[in-house]
Amino acid sequence: MSVKALFDLTGKTALITGGSRGLGLQMAEALGEMGARLAITARKADELAEAKAHLQGLGYEVETFTNDLQKFDSIPGLVDDVLARCKDIDILVNNAGATWGAKAEDYPDEAWHKVMNLNVNAPFFLTREVGKRVMIPKGRGNVIITASVAAFKGTPPGMNTVAYNTSKAAAVHLAKVLASEWGPYGIRVNSICPGFFPSKLANGLIDKIGDAIIARAPLRRIGNEEDLKGAVAYLASDASRHMTGQALVIDGGASLF
Repeated sequence: MSVKALFDLTGKTALITGGSRGLGLQMAEALGEMGARLAITARKADELAEAKAHLQGLGYEVETFTNDLQKFDSIPGLVDDVLARCKDIDILVNNAGATWGAKAEDYPDEAWHKVMNLNVNAPFFLTREVGKRVMIPKGRGNVIITASVAAFKGTPPGMNTVAYNTSKAAAVHLAKVLASEWGPYGIRVNSICPGFFPSKLANGLIDKIGDAIIARAPLRRIGNEEDLKGAVAYLASDASRHMTGQALVIDGGASLF
């Protein structure tokens, strides 16, 4: 098989949570370019409509689904809707996430629960639903969980993101455990670990400490609107078919120190 054929996603359906903007939209662009049919979900219908128009303008087939993943009882219905309109789910990208900044000793209970619910609980419940109903019965599937380099580190002064870092470490390990359990079913599960990229979650921190982030990274840059595309295309395709349970770091080398 040629390398181009290994990366080809024609005929595959990719469900991407948080796919209306930021990293999720960037990953949707990449998978659409490789031929995947796109199913993107987010909380805000207007942002989904804008993303759909953008993706269709690039020539990609896309369906949108308005859903709040923190309402766990809505997850089976989301899967029902995706299957009704797209017929299958070959690739699941758990990308939706949240953060909250506060000192650990003053961290609000509701903030902790919000971050954990969206970054850990919702990805597990959605993956469990898709795995049980779609991927395990057909004996194949591919799951990608958006974690972060924060999974492997403490927090620099001024960041105070204890729940976010903890949740992303859990996301990395969730991928490992699911990979070990579901490998015999032909299902691969990996995590993707971005460093700093422009996004609604990160822009405030980039504005505040962006120069220091760039100075610390060996490549002297932060991520841009293209830098996750190759990685997600690799993980979603047969190019990575002998890879599961791994955490792929994309951070310009900043986590080396």
